[in-house]
Amino acid sequence: MAIRLPSIVSSKKVPKGHFAVYVGENQKRFVIPLSFLNQPLFQDLLGLSEEEFGYSHPTGGLRIPCDEEIFLDVTSRLN
Repeated sequence: MAIRLPSIVSSKKVPKGHFAVYVGENQKRFVIPLSFLNQPLFQDLLGLSEEEFGYSHPTGGLRIPCDEEIFLDVTSRLN
């Protein structure tokens, strides 16, 4: 069984139906499907972001304050 991981995109362009998040201390950029927004596990990550940064993200992008390994583990479980 293959595990689908979020793609890492270096360009600024985000495909339709996806959005970019920045994860970890190095703010590694991941492009993930919008459908993740409906998933309770991903909503938990968004809650961490809200607690840490509020709704103001000075970098302009959505930052998720967790280790990349945790992010990859959580997103690998989502459909």
